[in-house]
Amino acid sequence: MIYDIKLRIAYQYANPAVGGRHVICVMPLEMPGQRLMAGLVDITPRPEERLDRVDFFGNRITEFSYRGGHDAVAFTLKARIERLVDAIMPAHATLLTAMPAALAACRDLGPASPLHFLSPSTRVPRDRTMTAFALGALHPDMTVAEAVVAVGSALYRHMRFDAKATTVDTPATEAFAKRQGVCQDFSHIMIACLRGIGLPAGYVSGFLRTLPPPGKPRLEGADAMHAWVRAWCGPDAGWIEFDPTNNKLASEDHIVVAYGRDYSDVSPIKGTMRISGGQKSEQAVDVIPLAS
Repeated sequence: MIYDIKLRIAYQYANPAVGGRHVICVMPLEMPGQRLMAGLVDITPRPEERLDRVDFFGNRITEFSYRGGHDAVAFTLKARIERLVDAIMPAHATLLTAMPAALAACRDLGPASPLHFLSPSTRVPRDRTMTAFALGALHPDMTVAEAVVAVGSALYRHMRFDAKATTVDTPATEAFAKRQGVCQDFSHIMIACLRGIGLPAGYVSGFLRTLPPPGKPRLEGADAMHAWVRAWCGPDAGWIEFDPTNNKLASEDHIVVAYGRDYSDVSPIKGTMRISGGQKSEQAVDVIPLAS
């Protein structure tokens, strides 16, 4: 499937901001199963400094800064992506009981090493309640891939999607206690569950193709950024991706922007500036399928 993707995020400040320095992570990845045919990030007003680079995990990021005052900033992504992924369970996944030995034998410290995705991270704590929840979804003769799907499906059954229940800063422990949240919460909780039982798991930031209700037109700008989970299933199977918000393996409808340990590694925008007063923001996303 080929998609045209457009993302626009804009901020309006009550009073001019000074000395803004930001990092954005919105450009989709070039990787097996996904081809970046064209892509551009435009920033308004034009920053005094801009650097486009690749981070440790291979994500495409843009750093930019302003020295003078500015009362608004907006950035727009336009990209064309070819996505070819089958949602199938991997062959040769390691058995759960053999996973400790597989991790002990791992000597890779590169970006895709499972060893980076075992320990607690900024947004994913070690939590006994989540670990116990994950253990309740398992049986001993499972493969790691089967365990990943079992934990993700259990979360889907026990949690309710509610866009008003949490904010971007809500801790995973709080969202799990409420059993409510958005894709970010579902993903952080699933990562905590998997890491708690000794399985390497990371956060995927991206876009999800959505379909309008039957007979209804597609609304421009109505899509949104999405998040799901990747988990390492052993040296032969490698990584799989599962979307706990929708209870499904990632497919050609899931367009990958970035991989990280949690949201903190791959947030669409972060930075610092000097400002007084409030600010308003708006976001619009379009994921338009062109052809198969």
